[in-house]
Amino acid sequence: MATTTTTLEVELGGWLERHWDPDLTVAEWWELLGTSGWAAPTWPTDWFGRGLSRADAAQVQQTIAGFGALSGPTGLGLSLAGPTIIAHGSEDQKRQYVRDIATGQRAWCQLFSEPGAGSDLAGLQTRAVPDGDEWRVDGQKVWTSGGQFADLGMLLARTDADVPKHQGITYFLLDMRQPGVEVRPLREMTGRAVFNEVYLTEATVPNDAVLGGLHNGWAVANTTLAVERAGLGVGGGGGAMSPARPGQVAGDLDRRVGDFVESGRRMPARGGQAAAGAGDNLRELARRRGVAGDASVRQGLAELHTLQQIGRYTALRLKALRAAGDDLPGAGNLAKLGMSRLVRLSRELHMHIVGPYGTLHAYDTRSRHELERGVGDPLLTSLGEAALFSPAPSIYGGTDEVQRNVIGERVLGLPKEPGDTRDIPFRQLPKNV
Repeated sequence: MATTTTTLEVELGGWLERHWDPDLTVAEWWELLGTSGWAAPTWPTDWFGRGLSRADAAQVQQTIAGFGALSGPTGLGLSLAGPTIIAHGSEDQKRQYVRDIATGQRAWCQLFSEPGAGSDLAGLQTRAVPDGDEWRVDGQKVWTSGGQFADLGMLLARTDADVPKHQGITYFLLDMRQPGVEVRPLREMTGRAVFNEVYLTEATVPNDAVLGGLHNGWAVANTTLAVERAGLGVGGGGGAMSPARPGQVAGDLDRRVGDFVESGRRMPARGGQAAAGAGDNLRELARRRGVAGDASVRQGLAELHTLQQIGRYTALRLKALRAAGDDLPGAGNLAKLGMSRLVRLSRELHMHIVGPYGTLHAYDTRSRHELERGVGDPLLTSLGEAALFSPAPSIYGGTDEVQRNVIGERVLGLPKEPGDTRDIPFRQLPKNV
C-alpha cells in the first residue's frame, strides 16, 4: 500500500533540500531551524513556531530524521521554559529568552523540587529576599535534570512566608552560571547522572527576571507542570532526544552538524520518549530473539499497542475539544498515569523476551560498547537501560499518587485529605509540611 505524502512533508522536505548542509556548525543549523519555526513547530507563529498540533510536530521530527538531518534542540528549554515564558512573560522577556531557546543557544533546567518539597511542592523553603533592583536566593533544589549543562533555570522560591504556602511563591528566571550556584550530579542505578542537586548561596536574580508577577509563582508553575505532564504522557508525541545538546556549557554548538547524524549516535530514551517507541523496539527485539510467535509476548505487544492508541486518541480528542473552546479536565494527569503504566509494561515485556540477558548492564561508555559487542545487539542493551530507568517516570513530573489525588479532588470533586494546610501562613507550618 502506497504511503501518502502530506502537504506538511512536502513543505518541510523542500525546505530541508534548500538549507541542510552537514558542514554547518550545530549553532548555524539550529539558527536556521529555530528562526524558520521548524525547531518548535507547536509554538505560536509570532514566537518562532508554526502553530502546529502535537501530531503534526511529531511528523516534523520524523521528516527531519528521515531526510538525514539533525533535529532541532531538545531539553527543558523547548519543552517547558519556552511555553511558560510565551504564556506568562512580558514582551521584553519573550524577546530576551524565546529566540535563544528555539535556536538552542541557551539550555535550561527546572529548579522546583527540594529535599523536603517534592510531592508537596508548595512546601518549598528556598527563599528569595529583595536587595535593591535584584533578589538574593538561598536554598537547595534536587532532581534537577540537566542542571550540569544548563545556562538558565526555572526557579521557584518563597518570597513571602506570612501568607499560605501557595500564595507566597515567585517564579524566577535564574542565571545558572554564577558563583552562587553549585551543581552536584546524582548517579542513578543506570550508571548515568541525568539528575542533580543544586545549592543556591546568595545567588542573584534581577527584578526583570520575575516571571508572571511577584508572589504569583504557583499559577505560573502550574503552566509548566501542565505542559510537562502533557509532554511526558502517553500520546504526548515526544520524540527522541537530539544527540547534540543545546546551550553554551555542553560544547556542541561549535561542532560540525553532520558529525551527529553521520555517526548514528542517539541519546538514551527517557520516560515518554521511551514509551513512544517501545512497541516498535520490542517487536523488533522479539523477532531477533526468535519469540515473536510466543502467545504471551504477542499478548503483551497487543496490550502495549492498545495503551499507545488510547493515549493517541485521547490527545486527538483533547485537541478537538480545545479547538471548539472546550477542555478535558485531568487530561494531562491521565496521560502521565498512562505513560507510567506503559513504561512498566514495556519493562516487564522486555524482561520476558530476553530472559537472563535482562540482568546484563554496563555503567560507563566503554563498558556499554563492550557489552554491545558481546551480546551482538545494541537494541538489547538500550532497552535494558530503559528497564532500569523505568521506576523514574512514576516519580518525576509529579508522582502517580499526586496525579490520582489531582484527578480525585479537582476532576471528580472528591473531598480533600484531612488536615488541609492551605489557609495557614507558611511561617506557622511545621517543618516539612
